[in-house]
Amino acid sequence: MKEISVCIVDDNRDLRNALEEIIGMSEGYACIGTLGTAEEAIAEIPVMEPDVVLMDINLGGTESGIDCVRILKTQVPSTNFMMCTVYEEDEKIFEALSAGASGYILKKTAPARLLEAIRELYQGGAPMSSQIARKVVAAFQNKTTSTQDSDLDDLSAREREILEQLSKGLMYKEIAAELFISPETVRKHVYHIYEKLHVTNRIEAVNKYFGR
Repeated sequence: MKEISVCIVDDNRDLRNALEEIIGMSEGYACIGTLGTAEEAIAEIPVMEPDVVLMDINLGGTESGIDCVRILKTQVPSTNFMMCTVYEEDEKIFEALSAGASGYILKKTAPARLLEAIRELYQGGAPMSSQIARKVVAAFQNKTTSTQDSDLDDLSAREREILEQLSKGLMYKEIAAELFISPETVRKHVYHIYEKLHVTNRIEAVNKYFGR
């Protein structure tokens, strides 16, 4: 089995040494470098080309670990970056993932889980501590809900009325009779409903109506 080459970037020497020991003593992993500043990381990682970089966020200088990832990801696209940090704030998580990090774990992660996360990242996964994964899912759900809500807000009162009738499974002519309009008018309204909700059929429209 190929050894996974790992580089550690952290401004805390004790933590760097501890991580180096965990990786160095584990079969299938090789720690090929430990760096303490963003400047060192930006200069040396393109030369080392490790499989995985464990990157701290707060490196104590003008540039953060997130800045490092943003700069390095274009230079060494085959290297996988995993944030290894104490930060659990949503803003830091999404900034890091947008910069090019593919994993995000907390420093309190147990050594066995850390090694598992490194291998998972190397094999194409996106490992995250469970607390982080929950935040990502929650943010995605909130974004989806707000998008759905804003789409529904675009509908006129008549379109909402027709969408409600569609959700009950009524046919166009039944809706027309219910609302005292022609089936052709219903058809035109439905076309506009689909357009505004960015859907192509009744099922998708009804799912949006019920927030699914």
